[in-house]
Amino acid sequence: MAAKVHIQKLKLTGFRNYAKLSLDLDQRHVVLVGDNGAGKTNLMEAVSLLTPGRGMRRAPYGDLIRAGADPASGFSIFASLEGMNGPADIGTGVEGGEEGGSRRVRINGAPARTSDELLDHLRLLWLTPAMDGLFTGSAGDRRRFLDRLVLSVDPAHGGRALNYERAMRSRNRLLSEGRADPAWLDGLEAQMTELGVAMAMARNEVVSLLSDLIESNTSHSVFPAATVRLEGFLEGEALGSASDMEAAFATMLETGRRRDAAAGRTLSGPHRSDLIVHHRAKGMPAALSSTGEQKALLIGIVLGHAQLVRAMTGHAPILLLDEIAAHLDEGRRAALFDLIEALECQAFMTGTDAQMFASLGTRGQIFTVADGQVTPCKEEPGNDTPAD
Repeated sequence: MAAKVHIQKLKLTGFRNYAKLSLDLDQRHVVLVGDNGAGKTNLMEAVSLLTPGRGMRRAPYGDLIRAGADPASGFSIFASLEGMNGPADIGTGVEGGEEGGSRRVRINGAPARTSDELLDHLRLLWLTPAMDGLFTGSAGDRRRFLDRLVLSVDPAHGGRALNYERAMRSRNRLLSEGRADPAWLDGLEAQMTELGVAMAMARNEVVSLLSDLIESNTSHSVFPAATVRLEGFLEGEALGSASDMEAAFATMLETGRRRDAAAGRTLSGPHRSDLIVHHRAKGMPAALSSTGEQKALLIGIVLGHAQLVRAMTGHAPILLLDEIAAHLDEGRRAALFDLIEALECQAFMTGTDAQMFASLGTRGQIFTVADGQVTPCKEEPGNDTPAD
């Protein structure tokens, strides 16, 4: 059996409200308890930056530097972990400039060429209160959510998406400036077709696999099953071959140049796709479900995807579940903790009351967070006697 991926030591310097923090952990789940504003989510955000992207809040790097500190001092995040390829030390941070400068990544003491190399050592999934409106929010939010799911099983997806966006911006600029040089546009559109179709196929594969997994879990899950599908660009049941899709997309782009120039943006492509989610049992769009049902659907999707990551990579991802227990009754909280444990993953969870995690028992290590300090909690889960 593969070793459980888990963080053993976490160090922060100059990050949000943490001047310095060094936290020793074991394989168990990590529960962060404290008042609102104490820094629980800040710590989870730091962990979320140990993967490509801008973390679970998507904040500018300059905003991550500790308030009142010299912007030139930047911030750093370090983790020692049992990773997908064995023990590893990984770190990231920024230095210099009021905007926080550029992000750097080091792995085992050596500079990484790109942040994508972090995916060789761990995969991360997160669920935050800000995501509660995912089904009623913008298609862009759902695409970012989906692309994070795809990245967890296909590390090359992030690079393809980034290069696609760059090519599309260049094409948009040429069209808006009236410099519609056919050869130049042909070259950019060739990049977009190849990258865009690869993105679409990767998304479709993950959605298909996730759908099958959710279907297999329907009979014994305490969370409602979701029906998930893609809509908007060369998606659906009859995709055809990659070459056929590329030809179709190339035609869309070429014939749509005048229209796109007038609109000031590219109106066809994988950047217009949407993730469509339905409550399976009720047969209704997730957006029309109750707030509680939407939360439960989202939890089910994230847990299902964590299972998928484990099945495809041999290692479960680390889960970051912010305020996960706040809106669940005692029975669903206990069921959630059992499902997380069954994944054989390490989960970071936050809450304002340690008693919310009583059913987790000794499977979790509980820390109190206050004023940029994190200390082991003396209160035992399930014990109603206040700590001294």
